[in-house]
Amino acid sequence: MKRISSIVSAIALGAAGAANATDLEVTHWWTSGGEAAAVAELAKAFDATGNHWVDGAIAGSGGVARPIMISRITGGDPMGATQFNHGRQAEELVEAGLMQDLTEVAEAEGWRDIIKPVSLLDGCTIDGKIYCAPVNIHSWQWLWLSNAAFEKAGVPVPKDWYEFVAAAPALEEAGIIPLAMGNQAWQSSGAFQVLAIAVAGTEAWTKVYIDKDADAAAGPEFAKVFAAAAEARKMRAKSNVQDWNQATNLVITGQAAGQIMGDWAQGEFAVAGQVAGKDYTCLPGLGLNDIISTGGDAFYFPKSDDPEITKAQMVLASTLVAKDTQVAFNLKKGSLPIRGDVDLAAANDCMKKGLEILASGNILPDPNQTMSPDTNGQIEDLMTQFWASEDMSAEDAQAKFAEIIGSAD
Repeated sequence: MKRISSIVSAIALGAAGAANATDLEVTHWWTSGGEAAAVAELAKAFDATGNHWVDGAIAGSGGVARPIMISRITGGDPMGATQFNHGRQAEELVEAGLMQDLTEVAEAEGWRDIIKPVSLLDGCTIDGKIYCAPVNIHSWQWLWLSNAAFEKAGVPVPKDWYEFVAAAPALEEAGIIPLAMGNQAWQSSGAFQVLAIAVAGTEAWTKVYIDKDADAAAGPEFAKVFAAAAEARKMRAKSNVQDWNQATNLVITGQAAGQIMGDWAQGEFAVAGQVAGKDYTCLPGLGLNDIISTGGDAFYFPKSDDPEITKAQMVLASTLVAKDTQVAFNLKKGSLPIRGDVDLAAANDCMKKGLEILASGNILPDPNQTMSPDTNGQIEDLMTQFWASEDMSAEDAQAKFAEIIGSAD
């Protein structure tokens, strides 16, 4: 433990010269303007150790990138490090013995004491060993609103989801799309689970997404969720964009009034020069439940036969968790840090709301942490069908959803 800790500390402090620099390819799916600005902070921090971040961005969502990443790892062409979401996405790769064990670095640096909530580290732990370095907490539980859009429509900025729905006719009359949403499965599924927590409440959500209770999924609380989703489906009917950041741009430019999206949307508002509380409003929990989920991103390190690559991997793991990296990265990304001991005085109003909720303990895990990739994939497929056309009724969608939950793992 002491040997690895000393190696990590020495290189992280720049004690190693350029002669010992190692190129490390890092794959991820962060390609929007705000995401690129955040990734640049990670690359800068790693390069400062005397090594070199070789950027391996893969255009598209995680659903596009993950199969490529997994194929490379299982096919014998591993990268130096790769992004996955918190949860079970890399579970089979770890079980197959394809990922580096980070336990000694994590213990030497006291990750269990500094990473908050500790469930983030638990999500990296399999059979008592730690296989990933969390870099942020990304919560889906947000509604982003364009103040200019509501001013144009002549209605007050809503304080919660129901006021937002009530404002939809006035927004449409003013030529504004009420709800922006891209045409990707993960966006449809994510918006639904945000509605689920806000409308059904945390107890009902827990029964379904953690306990996998099919009766609760088919019950009256989730009937309200599907009714709300059907209303949202009408509100987003004219939102003809593909990517999430294109939908965010509709809100930034006032073409759309709102978007259900994770806190990574803040990175796009920042790049556009917009100010929280002035140009846009954020409602955690859709204004109904002040709660955030503890999803987010972590980096895993495929095994390598090259000892220099392995050494650089340990340095990158240490660098990602370091205080300065956490501040610089998360301020650009719009996410919350995984450390409870960092100074985020420069955080905007929306990030401060998230920090307050995190400190209060009003948190829930992300579905990627509670369900297998297969189950989440089935839910995504259902939500793609449901959001794409009004031909599927709320009742039919709920019945299919309950079937999936009944066989979830």
